[in-house]
Amino acid sequence: MVLPLSAAVRPRIPAPPPAALPARLTPAALASVYEANRENAERAARMAAADGALSRAAADRALASPSRHLLHLDARGTGQVTEVLGDLPYATRIAVLVPGSDTTLDTYARFHTAAESLYRRLTRETHDREAHDRERRRTRIAVVAWLGYRTPATVSTTVLTPGRAAEAAPLLRESVRELRALTVPGPASVALLCHSYGTVVCARAAPALTGLGVTDIALVGSPGTGAGSAAALHTPARIWAARGADDWIADVPHVHADFFGTTVGFGTDPVSPSFGARVFAAGPGGHSDYFTPGSASLANLARIVLGETTEVTRA
Repeated sequence: MVLPLSAAVRPRIPAPPPAALPARLTPAALASVYEANRENAERAARMAAADGALSRAAADRALASPSRHLLHLDARGTGQVTEVLGDLPYATRIAVLVPGSDTTLDTYARFHTAAESLYRRLTRETHDREAHDRERRRTRIAVVAWLGYRTPATVSTTVLTPGRAAEAAPLLRESVRELRALTVPGPASVALLCHSYGTVVCARAAPALTGLGVTDIALVGSPGTGAGSAAALHTPARIWAARGADDWIADVPHVHADFFGTTVGFGTDPVSPSFGARVFAAGPGGHSDYFTPGSASLANLARIVLGETTEVTRA
C-alpha cells in the first residue's frame, strides 16, 4: 500500500539570483568566483532578515564567511550550494558528498559539518603517513559538499520515487566534469560518497560518469538504488555499501513496483549479498552518524577516498 504524504509547505524566502560567473570556470578564476558567491550569500542574508526569516538569514550569513569557498550558490527556494574544502586546483583526490532528503540551505550546517569531519580525517591521514610513504607525499585532498539538486522531503511521496534523482543525475555528472577540469596537476580521481536518497542519485548518475575518473562510489544508509545489483549500475567504479547498526533505514521495505506509471521504492538492499557491493563496517551509528569523528564508517570512507581499499574493514 502506498500512503500519500504531504510535506510541510515551505514559505518563499526572498533571495537574489545567483552571482554572474564565467560560463567555464578555470583555476585562475576560483578566487573571484568564491568572492562573488560570498557576496551573493551576504545579499541573501540581508534579504531574508528583512523578510523576518531569521533562521535562513543566519544560514546565508554563515556561507558569506571569508573562510567559505563556494563554487556555486543559489539561495532561492530551498537553495543549492556546492562548497569546496581544501585546495581544489592542486587536488589529486576529490571526495564528493551527495546528501539525502531534507538537505536544504536551512539544514546545510549539518551537511557542512559532515564534509568538514571527512576533510579533517583525510588531512590527518595524509599528514601522518607522508613522512613514511613517498607516494602519499604527492596526495592532495579536496572535499566537495554537493547540494546541487532539489532534495525531496523525508515526509513526502517524492522521497519514494526516483524523480528527483533523475533530475539530479545529469547535474552531478556536470559537476564532476567541472571539478576535474579545475585541477592543475591533471585530472584528479573522484570518490562519490552518497547518503540516503543521495545513493539513488549516485546510482542514476553512475553510467554517465564513466571516463570522468570516478574510482569509487560508496552508498551509506541507502534505501536502495533502483538497481538490482552493483553490476546493473554499469560503471567501472568500485561499489561500496554500509549501514550502521542503529540506522532506521534497515526497516524500509526494499520494494520496487510501478503504480499507475509511477515507480515506487528502490529495490535490492545494497548491503545484501545479492546486490554484490563491497560491504564495509559502519559501527553502531544511526542514519546521521556516518561522518561522526572517530567512527568506523568515517575511517573506512577516508580509506576509500585515499584508494586504500585493502585497509577498509569489511562488515
